[in-house]
Amino acid sequence: MTKSVSEQVLKGLMLLSLDGDEAAYRRLLVILRDLLLAFYRRRLGPNADRDAEDLVQEVLLAVHSRRITYDRERPFTAWFFQIAKYKLIDHFRINGSKRGVEIALGDEIAAEFREEALFAHLDVDRLLDRLPAKQRELLRQVKIAGKSTAEAAIESGQSEAMVRVSIHRGMRAIGRKLGFANDEK
Repeated sequence: MTKSVSEQVLKGLMLLSLDGDEAAYRRLLVILRDLLLAFYRRRLGPNADRDAEDLVQEVLLAVHSRRITYDRERPFTAWFFQIAKYKLIDHFRINGSKRGVEIALGDEIAAEFREEALFAHLDVDRLLDRLPAKQRELLRQVKIAGKSTAEAAIESGQSEAMVRVSIHRGMRAIGRKLGFANDEK
């Protein structure tokens, strides 16, 4: 469930909840609980279920009490994971784990939800959305998902040469939109 949750969904639920939608707020809390459990279990280990549950409750309470401080113009997950990170650091400090604090401070917490990554992802989506559907999908498969042109050719039903041409044209179109490409031959 948590793998398919995007910044857009989480932020949308947060904005609705800030506007008084109780059902959206309940749904947001359920999703955040699942994200937090996975997040803390990875960092605390398999035998720390109770600690993970306690941290989840602390973060959800903090989100509830601090939700009014959320800036609607900023990514929600960056705000949310900062709270989660500092609760983890507090947990390690209380339990005397200097090594845990160092790990938490240096940790790339939920990298796919970092603010810079979110903005970059949105920028790429905007550029790709301007392309024809076939080019957009092939670029996503090969340049973003890391599939080979052969794999993309099989999935799209096109020849490998046509996939390469389509990707090349899509990249040139994006370059032109960004002002990087020169159409002279």
